Order: sequence, then structure tokens, then C-alpha cells
Amino acid sequence: MTTLSTTAAPSSSKSPDASPRALYVLLLVVFINLVGFGLVIPLLPFYAKSLSASPWQVTALFSAYSLGQFVAEPFWGRLSDRIGRRPVLIVTILANTLCYVALAFAPSIGWAFAIRLVSGCATGNISTIQGYMADVTPPEKRAGRMGLLGAAFGMGFVVGPTLGGLLPSLAKVFGHSESGRLAFQIPLLTAAVLAAIAALGVFLFVVESRAPSAKDAPRPHRREALRTARAHPVLSRVLLVTLISTAAFAGMEAVFGLWTQARFDWGPRQVGLCFAVIGVIASVGQGLVTGRLARRFGEAKVLTAGLGIIALSLAVTPFVPTAAFVPVVVGFTAFGQSLVFPCIAALISRATPPDKQGEMLGLNMAAGSLARMAGPMLAGPLFGLAIGGPYWFGALLMIPAIAFALTIEHRAKAAA
Repeated sequence: MTTLSTTAAPSSSKSPDASPRALYVLLLVVFINLVGFGLVIPLLPFYAKSLSASPWQVTALFSAYSLGQFVAEPFWGRLSDRIGRRPVLIVTILANTLCYVALAFAPSIGWAFAIRLVSGCATGNISTIQGYMADVTPPEKRAGRMGLLGAAFGMGFVVGPTLGGLLPSLAKVFGHSESGRLAFQIPLLTAAVLAAIAALGVFLFVVESRAPSAKDAPRPHRREALRTARAHPVLSRVLLVTLISTAAFAGMEAVFGLWTQARFDWGPRQVGLCFAVIGVIASVGQGLVTGRLARRFGEAKVLTAGLGIIALSLAVTPFVPTAAFVPVVVGFTAFGQSLVFPCIAALISRATPPDKQGEMLGLNMAAGSLARMAGPMLAGPLFGLAIGGPYWFGALLMIPAIAFALTIEHRAKAAA
């Protein structure tokens, strides 16, 4: 079992895809794929209600996808370490395409749940994309590059939710209601087309970033990777921060449509446009701000600041007096998350040798998936008790996350 160091060793040879052009192509592919993903997220609460789902079933639909990711994400990360990043990206994005089509024609909430579960299993490829970035980026530039990756994600959530809010209105052209099945099938099929384009982009333009390992190379079980991470002074705390902070954010995201409908009578269009505003803020934060702050203050300090911003914004969200303030407070939450996401990825890549980065980033994404499963499942019943409950609970969760983040810098220096 390889011992993890606090600074990832450089690759033995220069990656064939280390050129700026290749990185931009990958970022464009990520953007296209996330447009499709962003199309669906604001629609899910309303889509589930069109299938006569209760509030807990609505949040369970979010959790199903995350359960699948939790099961599969480390597998894809390890497989990409073994056979290369490119084939894993192609297979997972194509699976995403098929799941969008299946979801568009799901006959019941039970089938929708099953499709979301399979979709999560098949498309848990974020750690593979992060591993690709780590392969072609020197350690001192990783926070900035991870920020660019986050910016591509953020821009996908600008365009995607906007389309998700506007496309259902096309159902009127065919004489159907904006809240009927056709209104949700149009965005889902659009997402399928975009995912297929992303897969084609990987096939045509993305060059493999690492040589495949030997076929008989050992493939450690997730428990072994977890034991290694738990023994590491930095990784253990980073994984806990991911688990706690993501649960708080996912709970807010899952009930956002229900909360805005209950407070301000919002529908898919308003929720989609609000998510677009959030995407702009997250994109700017990750693309232009996080890398600069991390180079000046260090990833650990920026991570702590981002967690503090999330805690404060979640605490005040239930008290907003009018709908005009909703994009403002949720925008602060998104900005905090834009500081957290790239710093966590950079801290993991610094603490992990090159041949283990896909595995450890996959373990981190599995922790995030577990949190995105638990967060909505907690948020649903809390929303039933008090519509501000998920936000207040999320703010309380951020307190231990901040406490762990405060110790990361000290632990990293002690282990160096």
C-alpha cells in the first residue's frame, strides 16, 4: 500500500495533452455536459410533483442519483488510473445520454427513482475529470486549474438552468401545459442531445493524459483507500469537510424549488433563472477569484473562509422578506461553495502521488455523493416540520466543518 505524501510527486513524463488547447477542449466538453445536467436540477421538484410525488419523494429523487455516485465514483476513479481517463469519460457520458432519455419517459416516481439511481452509478465521472486536470497540471497551479474546471461547471449551471426554465414553455406550442409531461420531456431530451455531443467531443479531441497501468496491477478495495486516507493528517480532514459541507449545500438545493414555491409561489422558470444567477456567481468565483486567493493565502485559509460564507448565508436565507433577495442570499452560498470546491481538490492532489490521484479524488467524490444522498433525505422531513428547517440545520452543520478546516494547514505543515 502506497503511503501518501503531502506533496504529489511529478509525473515521470510530460503528458501528451498538457497543451493549453487540449485543456480548453476538455473545459468546453465539461461545459456542454454540465449544461445538460443543469437543465434537469431546477426541474426535478416540479417533475416529481407531476408524477404525484410527496415532498420526501421529491428529495429522495435527488438522493437516488447521489447514492449511485457514492457506489460508483471510486470505481471510475480507480479504473481511470488503470486504463486511462479518456475511455472512462466516453463511457460515462454516453450512459448519461441514455439515462436522460429514459427519465423523459418514466411512467411513475418509482421508475424515475430507479433511473436516477442507475444514472448516478453510470455517470460518476467527476473524479476522472479532476484526475485528468491533475495529470496535466503542476502542483503549484492546481488550485487555479481546478478553479477553471469549477468555472466550466458554473457556466454550465448558468446556461443549463436558464434553458431548463424556458424550454417547458415550448409545450404550449404543441397545445400542452407548462406543468405537463411534455414540458419536462423537452428539457430532458435536450439534455440527452448535449450529453451525446460532449461524448463526441471527448472522442474526437481529448487525448489520453496518462499511460494505462499493467493489466495485472492490484486494484485496492475502497476500504483500503479509506484506511489510507483516514491515517493521513490532511486527507482525513478534507474528506470530513467534504462530507459535512456538501450535505448542508445539497439539502438546500433539494428543497429550494419547494421552498420558493411555498414562500413566493415560484415555478420552474423563476427557479431556473435563479440557478442561472447562482451559476454566474460560482463561475466568476472559481474562475477568477479562488486561484488568486489560494496562491496568496493558501488553500486551507480560503477553504475556511468559504465554509464561513456558506454558514452565514444559509442561516439568513429563511428570513429574506421578498423574492428579490433570494438570488442575493443564495448567491452568497454559491460564492462560498466556489471557494470550497477547488481548494478541496487542490489539497487532495497535493497530498496524493500521481498514481493514486484518481482513486483519492474518487474517494472524495464518494464522500460528496454520500452527503448529497443524506442531505436531501434529511431536508425533506425538516421541510415538512418548518420550511426554514433545512437551512438552519445546514448552517449548524457548517460549524464542525469550519473546525476541521482550521486544522488542515497546521497538519499539512507538521506532515511535511
